[in-house]
Formats: sequence, structure tokens, C-alpha cells
Amino acid sequence: MTHSLFAISPIDGRYQSKTKALSPYFSEAALIKYRVRVEIEYFIALIELGIQPLKHLNSSNFDELRSIYLNMSDEEVQRVKEIEQTTNHDVKAVEYFIKEAFQKLNLSDCLEFVHFGLTSQDINNTAIPLSIKESLNEVYFTEIEQLLNNLNELSVQWSAIPMLARTHGQPASPTRLGKEIDVFIERIRQQLQLLRSIPNAAKFGGATGNFNAHKVAFPNEDWINFGKTFVEQKLGLHHSFPTTQIEHYDHLAAQFDSLKRINTILIDFCRDVWSYISMDYFKQKINKNEVGSSAMPHKVNPIDFENAEGNLGIANAIFEHLSAKLPVSRLQRDLTDSTVLRNVGVPFSHTLIALNSIQKGLQKLVLNAKQFEADLENNWAVVAEAIQTILRRENYPNPYEALKALTRKNNEISENAIKEFINTLEVSDTIKKELNAITPSNYTGV
Repeated sequence: MTHSLFAISPIDGRYQSKTKALSPYFSEAALIKYRVRVEIEYFIALIELGIQPLKHLNSSNFDELRSIYLNMSDEEVQRVKEIEQTTNHDVKAVEYFIKEAFQKLNLSDCLEFVHFGLTSQDINNTAIPLSIKESLNEVYFTEIEQLLNNLNELSVQWSAIPMLARTHGQPASPTRLGKEIDVFIERIRQQLQLLRSIPNAAKFGGATGNFNAHKVAFPNEDWINFGKTFVEQKLGLHHSFPTTQIEHYDHLAAQFDSLKRINTILIDFCRDVWSYISMDYFKQKINKNEVGSSAMPHKVNPIDFENAEGNLGIANAIFEHLSAKLPVSRLQRDLTDSTVLRNVGVPFSHTLIALNSIQKGLQKLVLNAKQFEADLENNWAVVAEAIQTILRRENYPNPYEALKALTRKNNEISENAIKEFINTLEVSDTIKKELNAITPSNYTGV
């Protein structure tokens, strides 16, 4: 679409097709709808509380009330923005919009119970956590579970592929390709478990968190219990109390830090796969119509993993700023939280782009079994650990030092060099047979 060419941010331009799934949670229109939703559910909760001015309303009114946000059209969202042009206040514009809707429903006698006793942050600090919770449940967790499923399929498929390990970039005790993928699967799963355990916290308590206006208007009501019930049972969030005017954001910061850690694991994975491609362990499926390099026709670059790494880095930079900034507010509140929270969808978008890129890259990978085999065959020195460990078991004198001397005096340790060394050992033929059976391809542990 032409308009995407003029977007400043690539998440709304070049990558718009990849991030549109997040629009219902983090766009300006989405925020407006979430605010309207909270306001309506609050009004319904006041009806259920049974305060005198609303006693003429009951559950028969709830469907038409909820239809205000459930059926909210693009034109109605735009109407909120038009009102904001006059009010210069986004939450007040939502209040006035709902009052207009109430008049159409013949509820003119109830207008002053829209946003009754609330401050803007009672709406923002419930609407935004609700949008984050639902985006996690309906988009993020779905995407990352799909990635984990794909990784698990590859892990099973490649479970028996022996691979030369590299520690400090140097040849090391062999491993198996499937196991190395399992490492990342388990790391991510543990972090997902932590992420899911963090409450989606919300503030709801009036101008400075004490239900002052509610208490002075209806002193006999248990407003603390009302707030807790509304936030936890109606909205499905965790009620933070006591607070200042704003949610303290400690749980939200923990969520962002958790998302950042998962992204860091994915960066680690992308770099490993990139390295395996550069080592020729993997080929990549070729699309005859794609161009790998504008100058070098032969190239098929690992662009998906590079794209993912870049987007994960940007996401983490913003997650880190949000988690460090949001819990800090001057006295009972300043406005800096509102400013940065408008960008909360940005790191989620870059993360989603990265998840898509990783999955696209995985689909292109073609195992190059010959290169795995060649690397192992060219590095017989790695079985030295196995030989010296068995010799230790047999109480052979100074086995480590003997193998160290062997591996250090020769630039290349071949199969023949290893066999010759074994034949010089003063051990039984049974032990020699056991040692000779060890190869780089079968010395892969459990």
C-alpha cells in the first residue's frame, strides 16, 4: 500500500504486514477501545454495587452498555479523536464520547457516573496492562510456541547428527546437533515459565490512590474491596494497592526484563546458526528469483537470522529503557510514564518481526552432512579427552600429561597418530580395543 512508503517507522512501513497482528492491542485506536472498555465495565460495576443513583439500572442494561465498546466502529474511534481536539485530553475525550453514547441509549440521567471519582490513570493503568496481557496471550505466546515447535521438530530430526563442538572457537569434545538445539528450547521454556508467572498488575484507586472522591461521596462503601474485585474479577488483572496516582510498574518492568532475556537467548541462537552457515554446516534453499548480493551473484546470505538479530536488539534497547524508567516517578506522579508507554507496542513489534524471520530462516536450512563428517574426521585430537579419562579409570600413570604431549607436539592429530599412540600404551588388549573403538563421531556423550 502506498501509505506505508511514507511511514517513519519500519514497523508501520516495510514490516507492516508482519506487525499488523499487534495493531488491535497497541495502536492508538486500540488504546481508545481499551479505555472505553474499562470505563464501561467500571460503570457496570457501579450498577452491580447498587449505589442509590443507579438503582434503576440492572443486568438487563449490560448488553447495550457493552455494545458501546464491543461494536465500536472506526468512525466512532475517530469521533473520540475529534473530541480530543477540543479537550486536549485523551481520557476526557473518551468520557465525553461515552456520554454521547449514553444519551443515545436514553441514559442521560447517568452521565455523571461515567468516569465517576476516577483519575485518568485509573483508566490508563488498567487499559494498558490489559492490552499487554491479551497481546501476550493471543499473539506473542502463540508465535513463540510455534517457533519452539519448529525447533523441537529439527531437534528430533537431527538428534543423531554428531557435530564437532567449539569452545573458545576451538575444536572441543563432540556433541550432537539436536542436543544443541535442545539447549535453546529449554532456555526459552524456562524463561517463558517465569514470564507467565509475573502478574499483569493494574492500579485503580482515584487521584492519589486512596479512593478519596469515592469515599467522600459514598462513605459507607468498601471501596478498596470494590477496586480489587473490579480489577481482578472484571478485568482479570492483579490489583496493585496501595499506589500513588499511578501503577508502580514493578511487575510490568519484570515482564519487559523477562521478554528481553528471551530475546537475548534468541540473539544467541541467531548468531550460532549464522556461524554454522558460515562453516558450511548448513546450506540454504535457493529462491531463483531472489538476489543474495547486488555485486556477487553466487551469494546466498543468512539474511533472516541477521534481520532477526537486528530487530531483537532494537526491541531489547526499548524494553530495557521501559523497565528502567517506568518504576521511577517523582512524588505521587509525573507524566514521563505516559509518554514512554505510548511506545510499548514498538518492542513487541520488533520482537514479532524477529520471530517471523527466525522461522523463515529455519525453513531454508539444508543440512550439509558431509561438512559435519569432515570436521570431525579432521579433528581426531578431540578423542584425547576420552582416552585419558579411560586411562585414569584404569589408574594409568599421568595419562593427561601423556595425551597433552601427543597433541601438542603434532600440528595435526590424525586417526593413525591416535592408533599408534594407543598401541604404545602398557595396557591390556581389552583396554586397547576399547580405546580404539572411540572416534570423533561416536564420542558424543549421553
